[in-house]
Amino acid sequence: MFIAANLLTFGTQPLAWALLLLASGLLCMRRWRRAGTRLCWAALLVLALSGWQLPVDAVLHQLETQSPPPDDSASASLAGYAGVVVLGGALERSAMWETPGRIALNSAAERMIVPVGLMQRNPHLRLLFTGGEGNLRLGALTEADRAKIFFDSMGVDPARVIYESRSRTTFENAILSAQLPGVDPHQPWLLLTTAAHMPRSLAVFRKAGWNITPYGVDYRTAEMPDWTGFSLASGAEKWHYALHEVIGYWAYRLAGRI
Repeated sequence: MFIAANLLTFGTQPLAWALLLLASGLLCMRRWRRAGTRLCWAALLVLALSGWQLPVDAVLHQLETQSPPPDDSASASLAGYAGVVVLGGALERSAMWETPGRIALNSAAERMIVPVGLMQRNPHLRLLFTGGEGNLRLGALTEADRAKIFFDSMGVDPARVIYESRSRTTFENAILSAQLPGVDPHQPWLLLTTAAHMPRSLAVFRKAGWNITPYGVDYRTAEMPDWTGFSLASGAEKWHYALHEVIGYWAYRLAGRI
């Protein structure tokens, strides 16, 4: 499943599609000029569509709004929860952390920042961070290792934090976290991850037997759509993320994991 997840990561990148179409078109030019020309135009069309924000924002917004978080405007509203499960994915690669004193978060940084506030406002909550590492380099810091560096630097009480460092997929997050000493998945827990990732991760955790409530963060769309927004950089990134989540959801469903 881990290898399949990495193949999915490559296959859901619109810029990779455009590159393959362009390369195919150029290779066809000598013998099949018309077909080659059409492939080059198709590559241009993919680039143009990947930059238009409206379609991909609609897909992401639908994912983000499926599982609204509980109202925690008052700390008492979370009094019944044992803790918050934080999924990895917000930390830069291990090499970025190996310089002493360096903290490196990516565009999903809310996954790490929001739990700090939750812990401060709710002294009874525990934090369970789950994330291993797909890096095969010997000595590389796992995501859990990097998360510990971050939470320690934020002053979070180490006695309130549990780390799971072997998982490499959302499915493994759910299964391996439930096996940790002192963790009872039947107690009420919050699940904190990127809002667009919530439909898949929530379904996986519930299938694995967790009593879990969604707490989405890292929203990437607004209620009011932007009809004229265009950016090849952010558009391609959004399409990559949206396709990864939609295809990943159905792949997990076909595999019986949700």
